[in-house]
Amino acid sequence: NCDHFRSAHPYDLSLPPFRAFTSLHNLAFESFSLNMATLSSKKRLRTSSFGCIAAPEAGLPISGPSPVSAPNSSTAVSNSEWPASDEAIRAARSFLKECATARLPTLLLPDKDADGLCGGLIIYRTLISLGLPAALLSVHFVAKGSNVHAPEEREKIAEYGAKYVVVVDQGSRGGPAIADGNHVKSLLVDHHWSEEFPDDILVLSAAHHPPIATSSTLAYVLCLPLVMACSRSSPPTSSDGAAAMIVVFDIKAQLDYLCAIGTMGDLGAAFRWEAPFPDMKACFKRWTKKVLSEAVSLLNAPRRTAKYDVASAWNALLGTASPRALTNPSPASTGVQEAVVRHIKRLHQARAEVKAEVERCTHTAPTFSGDGRVALIRISSGAQVHPLIATRWAATLRSVHLEMVMCANDGYLAGRGLTNFACRVARCATSRTGDTPESGAAAAEEGAVDVIAMLEGYASQVPGLREAMGDNLHGDTNRRAVGLYAQMTSNGCGVSC
Repeated sequence: NCDHFRSAHPYDLSLPPFRAFTSLHNLAFESFSLNMATLSSKKRLRTSSFGCIAAPEAGLPISGPSPVSAPNSSTAVSNSEWPASDEAIRAARSFLKECATARLPTLLLPDKDADGLCGGLIIYRTLISLGLPAALLSVHFVAKGSNVHAPEEREKIAEYGAKYVVVVDQGSRGGPAIADGNHVKSLLVDHHWSEEFPDDILVLSAAHHPPIATSSTLAYVLCLPLVMACSRSSPPTSSDGAAAMIVVFDIKAQLDYLCAIGTMGDLGAAFRWEAPFPDMKACFKRWTKKVLSEAVSLLNAPRRTAKYDVASAWNALLGTASPRALTNPSPASTGVQEAVVRHIKRLHQARAEVKAEVERCTHTAPTFSGDGRVALIRISSGAQVHPLIATRWAATLRSVHLEMVMCANDGYLAGRGLTNFACRVARCATSRTGDTPESGAAAAEEGAVDVIAMLEGYASQVPGLREAMGDNLHGDTNRRAVGLYAQMTSNGCGVSC
């Protein structure tokens, strides 16, 4: 009886015991609709099979199915296999359950953007729900301009002494194990295109299964059944039944908005949540797309600043129980802890810094390649604004032959002799091919622009350029790419691009 529940529990939700929960009254009132949404989600999962990419031959000796070999690009994948194979999902769930049960030092390596942060926090919340003590769960962010595969980062990772490592949304490449040690077990949860993976790692990838799920959506599908199973395996007693219901649905609601924020961060606010993506109608009704979109903007801001304080975004997300708390620049009155308030304020400061830097750099006039397919914008900024500027120009530039917009930034890693760049498919090109990201269509469709292939083709025309780029070129699907290359000459890549 919802009315009775409301009148019988007139709690002040600003008091400390309730800071971890969303509105008690709303949760009680919404429990039936949430339960129906859960049942609908489970039905959808039961009626869908999944596809996977897994580490070749270097599977970890964990309970559950062993990973299978990664398919090559010519392997046909059924659209019903989404977001990864049933076998890979089971293996990843077994990994997380074993990790929580073992109660050993665990390290989480989420990427720095909204998708990586949200996907990482979904897994973080799940491990805590499964019983892993928070004191055993550490989080590490790679340094500015680095990646988890870099030798210096692998040394830092080894210093944690973790026995379980979970890498989220970091991209992948072949090479040595990310975490050294005979007794270290690792899991990769990712959606970036790759057919090569580090040694000794269990791989859960959405890259070969269109429509390609974001890492946060992949983590959501992976973790939601584990969280819901926790409540069923430990049924509440009559004395704590109401509180237990609130805890369960609070976590479910948090996973919902984390999935929504992370996915909107990669696919945009206009993305249409159509099957096989999870049904987020209840989430959007509760929080609104406006609030969720603003949360995306705020979470992405610190990592774009020259300061690169990614931890501020993580701590703000971790310390709040709703996306609306993030959007309030003065949240002291909402019951959020003082330390978390400082991180939330930093989000708003960082966004203002990034906005000013984008405005400074965005008016740089583009130059065009000889064939007219590429527009190049050159900037010099210590902030990571080159992806934003590439996206902005890609939406506005129009040309009969234009396919890709590149923004090259030689100031992001000043003094290292490197240039970072970001590429986006021009909107005028997508209108010609019908390849629209909002529809969830695969970018690999015939006729769609493949920025990775374009970059490889141009680089092959300049002696030494591809070697200078090394492994520092990657993309999520083949619609977008980021990377860096050594500055060889004053106009180096600009001539060919």
